[in-house]
Amino acid sequence: MDKRDLSAIFRERLKLLLTRSDLNQSAFASAVGIDRSALSQLMSGASTRLPRAETLLNIAAEFKVSLDWLLGLSQDEGVTGEIRESLEIEEAPDGFDRTLLAKWFAEAAGTKIRYVPAGIPDLLRTRALVDYEANITNRSRLAQASETQYRIEYNRRPETDMEVCMPRHTLEIFARGLGVWDRFPEADRRQQLAHMATLLDDLYPTFRLFLYDGRMRYSIPLTIFGPYRAAIYVGDMYVVLNATQPVQALTQHFDNLIRAADVNPHEAAGFARNLAGMSFPSGSV
Repeated sequence: MDKRDLSAIFRERLKLLLTRSDLNQSAFASAVGIDRSALSQLMSGASTRLPRAETLLNIAAEFKVSLDWLLGLSQDEGVTGEIRESLEIEEAPDGFDRTLLAKWFAEAAGTKIRYVPAGIPDLLRTRALVDYEANITNRSRLAQASETQYRIEYNRRPETDMEVCMPRHTLEIFARGLGVWDRFPEADRRQQLAHMATLLDDLYPTFRLFLYDGRMRYSIPLTIFGPYRAAIYVGDMYVVLNATQPVQALTQHFDNLIRAADVNPHEAAGFARNLAGMSFPSGSV
């Protein structure tokens, strides 16, 4: 990172800590072991110099933030990385809106959220599909329904900006009743695709679905919460990355998926609607 950029980020975060602290500059400076003139110089932007390591450590310790966050190396004020079991998220007793995942969505409001789902995107699922998938995964129906409703409401907010990218073949496989959906009735599959098409029209352009050729590109399921963090879904766990560099690398990966899309957001509803109008008995090829 350029020294000027590093200095600017540090200065903005120092100002944020000062504002949060409700202290005047003299008291703030005293709390971190420097004099007021030194604090004023740090906040003025007149120099790109950073304070001594001892001062940085004092600031981090006094205000309970990480050095990585203070210096712009992480978007997370606390630990730079964490692993959370999905059980902690999906089966929280107070519903999805009280989970860590919901907290990350709330923190990223007003920024772009990028999402690669593991199957049919959560907020586009019908109750019939939620119930069917809950039966085969032993996951809580209530938690999944709560998550679906939360995400729909989230995407209706005017400040929402969400891009979703997934293989086109996932929808084609679903329409044919193959894979995990081999026992999901054809009528329910048609209803699901029609429901999906309606929501895609309704939520556009704040929610945009891109479909790419899964034979040409591959992605693990993930969600990127603006510049703050990325959550990679690995079956029964979320691996959460908060450091700036991996979040940026995953953002570039997602943008490459979009560049490879052959069904764009203004076409996605029509694509789903066409699949809904076709006849695919369960397990057909």
